[in-house]
Amino acid sequence: MAKKVWLGALLLVVVATSLFWLNRDAWLADFNAERAEQKEQYQRAGLDFGKQNDQQACLNEALQSFDGCLGYSCTVNNGVFLKACLSQATATPGFCDGVPEFRDKPTEDDKSWAKYFCWDNNIRGEGCRLLMRQQAFFCSNPP
Repeated sequence: MAKKVWLGALLLVVVATSLFWLNRDAWLADFNAERAEQKEQYQRAGLDFGKQNDQQACLNEALQSFDGCLGYSCTVNNGVFLKACLSQATATPGFCDGVPEFRDKPTEDDKSWAKYFCWDNNIRGEGCRLLMRQQAFFCSNPP
């Protein structure tokens, strides 16, 4: 009996994988279209928010929206929002104070800065560190 259940489950996986493989081009096109729509939506929201707020408000909004986010797309979406927002926001005095210089390959000190900022502010989700790297990038490459 267990052997039949196992073989049935294996057959189901093979069929599902085959169907996905046969429809992968359509799936990928749908995924890319959805992703482009989300990017445009978050970018527009970031630009609008940034026009009415300062840099610190942009970071706070992105981190608040991100808090508890566990998915990759959530991290990407909030990163798009933050980048667009910072491009329009008014300067916040001291916004870049203590922010490490952006490096393609962060040092252990850079990683600790981002990690402890997220922990100290009780922001859950691994992508918080990526949003903090956006702040480091912005501060190292002012508009």
